[in-house]
Amino acid sequence: MKLYVKKVKNVKGEVKETLWVRFYDHHRKLIRKPLKLSNTKANRKLAETQLIPQLMLKLHSGEFFNKTAPTLNEYMRTSFEMNKSRRRATTQNDYQISYDKHIEPHLGHMKLDKIKASDLELWQNKVLESVSPRRLKNIRAVLSGILNDAYRDELISKNPLTLVKTIKAEKVEIHPFSLSEISEILENSEGQDRNFFALAFFTGMRSGEMIGLKWCDIDFKKMEIHIQRSRKMGVNTPPKTESSNRVIDILDSLYVYLQSQYKLTGDKNSYVFLNEGDEPIYDIKRIRDRAWKKTLKVCELEYRPIYHTRHTFATVMLENGEDILWVSNMLGHTDSTMTLSRYARYVKRKERKRGQFLQQELALKDTELTPSNNYVA
Repeated sequence: MKLYVKKVKNVKGEVKETLWVRFYDHHRKLIRKPLKLSNTKANRKLAETQLIPQLMLKLHSGEFFNKTAPTLNEYMRTSFEMNKSRRRATTQNDYQISYDKHIEPHLGHMKLDKIKASDLELWQNKVLESVSPRRLKNIRAVLSGILNDAYRDELISKNPLTLVKTIKAEKVEIHPFSLSEISEILENSEGQDRNFFALAFFTGMRSGEMIGLKWCDIDFKKMEIHIQRSRKMGVNTPPKTESSNRVIDILDSLYVYLQSQYKLTGDKNSYVFLNEGDEPIYDIKRIRDRAWKKTLKVCELEYRPIYHTRHTFATVMLENGEDILWVSNMLGHTDSTMTLSRYARYVKRKERKRGQFLQQELALKDTELTPSNNYVA
């Protein structure tokens, strides 16, 4: 059994020298084990005089190999419980759904220490038959989190998923709706659906923010909407980011639709949008599947995710000359740089002759240069 030093990055990205041992088991398989000690003179002495002899004793008695690693299914519960306080309830729920649908059927029965990179490569190929590369990236994050926890618990010597290359996802193209398409969608919808679509198109709010909106968040006198929560899968959470907790303007074009919605649900003193049983909307999927898809079909428009109403608001406002800082605040972006980097390519630029201000400011005259005083032979 040999003591050696290994450089390891901590969670802050700092490189630390730690003590490890390596040795061969009875089948001549190389084993590496961290001692969880930093590389100091005192720790090296402790390892050589106490820890290594204890490990050698366990190795020869067979005690070292008696530990049985749990299956992925068994350890998943431990991992999820450990991270419960760090994740939103909706995120935890999404992780569970991803695990149950895409990970458990293929890998759940396997012992953690028996999962090889080749197993994960085959699993990844199988999952790609039913999901996009972008979705696969999210599913990988779920599995990687579990395996990283197992590594920290010393149940596995490394995370085998790090050896499997990710599949590069194609960049999602944004297809904003035109003003005529917005008008057509509103004309071909009615009641709460039409009011919901108008709110989406004329504020750029996220879907979860809209179904989580309450009448107490709306100030008709100041023409403001206070974004204070988001709703997904029946659970209210704070907005997506700190900057998402914001106050946005009620545009004149939106006012009439909010007044229309107030006549429908304003007396409930609750959420702005309610289902048929006067209960809060459970999830945006209900509106997407019941109303959004149907309306686009009636309008004979190509299907686009309802989230594209947010993209539409940004591009329509920017291409019509609205201030970038105002658009950024309406969207809840951290700063205008994020807004511009995401939407600048979709903004139509009017044809214009550049540099005209020079002609005006400097009063340049269209005169010919004379060879006598401007030309050197």
